[in-house]
Amino acid sequence: MPRTALVLAAAVCLALPVVPDARSGPDAVAERARQFHFSSLVVDTHDDTTQRMLSPGFDLGARHTDGHVDIPRMREGGLDALFLSIWIDSRTQGPSAVQKALAQIDAIREAVRTHPKDLVLARTADEVRRAHAEQKIAVLMGVEGGHMIGNDLRMVRILGALGVRYLTLSHFYNDEWADSSTDKPVHNGLTTFGKNVVRELNRQGILVDISHVSDKTFADALEVSRAPLIASHSSVRAISDHVRNMSDEMIRALAAKGGVIHINYEKSYLDQAYKTAYEKAAGGVVASIDAIFKDCGDDTECVAHEIAARERRLTESGAVPRVSWERIVEHIDHVVKLVGPDHVGLGSDFDGANTPEGMDDCSMLPKVTEALLRRGYKEDDVQKILGGNTLRVLEAAERVSREMQ
Repeated sequence: MPRTALVLAAAVCLALPVVPDARSGPDAVAERARQFHFSSLVVDTHDDTTQRMLSPGFDLGARHTDGHVDIPRMREGGLDALFLSIWIDSRTQGPSAVQKALAQIDAIREAVRTHPKDLVLARTADEVRRAHAEQKIAVLMGVEGGHMIGNDLRMVRILGALGVRYLTLSHFYNDEWADSSTDKPVHNGLTTFGKNVVRELNRQGILVDISHVSDKTFADALEVSRAPLIASHSSVRAISDHVRNMSDEMIRALAAKGGVIHINYEKSYLDQAYKTAYEKAAGGVVASIDAIFKDCGDDTECVAHEIAARERRLTESGAVPRVSWERIVEHIDHVVKLVGPDHVGLGSDFDGANTPEGMDDCSMLPKVTEALLRRGYKEDDVQKILGGNTLRVLEAAERVSREMQ
């Protein structure tokens, strides 16, 4: 072969992504991927485990046979940092919503206090990295619904001081200043007060989260915010046409401003056939949740159990199709092909979602890393998806805060 041809061939080989060599055997491939996963910093931006922590006797440090998250399984899955969600039914508003949110924040802070060898409360990207270096799990907090500020901008500052790092502008129902994706619009997006909330979030270095909001609320928040936005737990509408997911147009707009969509593991958000069948069998997402709340009242653990039990009955009866965990990777892949690897992350919705088969809890997260590497993703890009992109937007919010203050 002429020397020029040899040089060109070598250049092509160097440009190709590094893929584990299948000839060394599937076990060897999986082991190399596993080693890479555990050397990376893995961040999950949405876990509803807080609801379990409100139950007397629940210990985050003990291994549980139900649910998705506890310290032993986080260790097994290489989950290095997670945002625990502060959530209450968004029909509860005013002082009661604030009080219940504070009770959940206290429960999280107490869990960190009582497990100092494993957990550390983090507020910044640097604190997350420091926790990882010390082999501790970084716990961050996200308030899932603007109704929990009680229509008072001072609460944004208080929540920030307590360690909250993102605020979801709405939940299943509209709050008094932002329209939700699953309610009838009444504000045409954000009200004037709602836009001031976004500005105050920027000032406090708290990420603006647009999961759950209407498309118009998203557009308004994107226009007002000086910092990149996140979708803490949303998937891709082009694959599953759910209002909770983001359209390609929205994802492009989010990415253009440096934001990140974090893929939700809920089956109805991942798979169109499942979504269609579930809605036929159980009604729309809001109607089915309403029915469960009617039975459970304010008992959030009851709500979680009933959602899981209903889904299990539908699956066992064949009323809904089975969904594989590989759907998660398909959503990640779609975003990467659309806007590149800098704008997608992991937002499981563990302990709040009906997760697909093979993603039974957080101990199974290494599967995602292995699947991405097998698809030919570069290691640097996989590390961005696992957590680097989330830390980047967190740093951007911190930088905007310093500039505004």
